[in-house]
Amino acid sequence: MESVITESENDYVIRVHDDPAEIAAGAWNTLLETQDAPTPFVRHEYLLALHRSHSAAPDTGWAPAWLTLERQGSLHGACALYLKSHSYGEYVFDWAWADAYQRHGLAYYPKLLGAVPFTPVPGSRLLAVSEAARDVLLQAVLALARQQGLSSAHLLFLSDADRAACERAGWLLRDGVQFHWQNREPDGYHDFDDFLRSLQRDKRKKIAQERRRVAEAGVAYDLLEGGQIDTAAWDFFYRCYTLTYRAHQSTPYLTRDFFAAMARTMPAHWLMVVARRAGQPIAASLIALDPARRVAYGRYWGSTDHVPCLHFDACYYQPLAWCIANGYLRFEGGAQGEHKMARGLLPVKTTSAHWLADQRFASAVADFLQREGAGVGAYVDELNERNPFKTPSM
Repeated sequence: MESVITESENDYVIRVHDDPAEIAAGAWNTLLETQDAPTPFVRHEYLLALHRSHSAAPDTGWAPAWLTLERQGSLHGACALYLKSHSYGEYVFDWAWADAYQRHGLAYYPKLLGAVPFTPVPGSRLLAVSEAARDVLLQAVLALARQQGLSSAHLLFLSDADRAACERAGWLLRDGVQFHWQNREPDGYHDFDDFLRSLQRDKRKKIAQERRRVAEAGVAYDLLEGGQIDTAAWDFFYRCYTLTYRAHQSTPYLTRDFFAAMARTMPAHWLMVVARRAGQPIAASLIALDPARRVAYGRYWGSTDHVPCLHFDACYYQPLAWCIANGYLRFEGGAQGEHKMARGLLPVKTTSAHWLADQRFASAVADFLQREGAGVGAYVDELNERNPFKTPSM
């Protein structure tokens, strides 16, 4: 279904879509590639797979309300939005805000969310052909939230261009912290040992010890790229993925059908690290790839057997060695995890933007975010003082 909700003085037509398939994939992806921070996770194929596999769909609390901005039949703006009935799978935590609404007899859900489900990767959210179009698109997000009588609207893990648009519009901004590895400039590390030599002695020694423990346990690796990842490998990975959730007494967000769609529609965007012992697979980690921009993203992991330090080797050291060998510029380690610093991943600030309809709550949240932001800034400063490199690598 699509419906025109507004027509601006600039002859823009803004539509809401409850099925991502209503939007032409080619037009969406072409627009994405012109943004300041495109990622594979905002490609139409990725988002459509989340929907069709029932990983992020109305029956799991993710009801699509995608916006498109058109002029004379041409796509000038787009944003993947969801009506959310909960706050799971977002990685920017607003449970306390929802609880405060409930304690005052107000409904926090449904809320409007602009994010990639289950994917805390910074990047472009407000896809637009120009700054002016981006501002109109953001106005449409706000108009949709108001027309639906929603408590709030949230845009998570924003690019710089999106942050600037939200700041112009007066949205509340919230900082977070992730840990990313950057290849050495200008020529990159020669190999993994070269990278290790750039670290302080105690960090270098610990990594060497962890890798040695894994090797002494008889573990070897297969690194499978793209079409090398066959159905059997995907099946084994998915088994490991579900075991990780089971260990935390939780339910996996992503279905097997989602990964089948990834193998079919985006094969070049995946690297799988399979750990074997005595010839049998015992663990797997999945890395997303952006070959065009030479960026890798640590995503999922699991194991059938316990081997000390295997997680660090399969999820960090093996992918970093692959990145160095293939000339990749950055490896993003995902949400949270201060322990990643000791492995050469440094703190990076992330940004989300928030609008709340109730001005009393908006003022309270603004005060909270000001105090939280000062704490995040101090935390990053403290982390930077613990830089694991002999000299700053950036």
